[in-house]
Amino acid sequence: MTMKATAKLRFMKGSAQKVRLVADLVRGKKVNDAVAILRHTRKVAARDILKTLRSAVANAEQQEARVDVDELVVQRIYVDKGPQEKRVRPAPMGRAYRVLHRKSHLTIELSDTGSEARG
Repeated sequence: MTMKATAKLRFMKGSAQKVRLVADLVRGKKVNDAVAILRHTRKVAARDILKTLRSAVANAEQQEARVDVDELVVQRIYVDKGPQEKRVRPAPMGRAYRVLHRKSHLTIELSDTGSEARG
């Protein structure tokens, strides 16, 4: 029987394109390796992804008491585009520039079956 645990972070600051760069680093890795990678990645999104990954591990421990954290694998991690906050920035000669503050939604799914499940 396979065990799956998920964690979601919605309205994460940063564009989905930039967050996907970090998410691609940990896809398919064991949890301990993913934590090490995220702690040494110099991207702003790595901090929020690490926090969500730890939340997914806690969810896995909550679901099943005897789960082995060392065997958990980041089965799926994906980033979707969220809403954009539109702001106005003053510009010269009475004009205004539009500024878009982009948001994204992060989903992490952990599983205790590694690469053997993928074939």
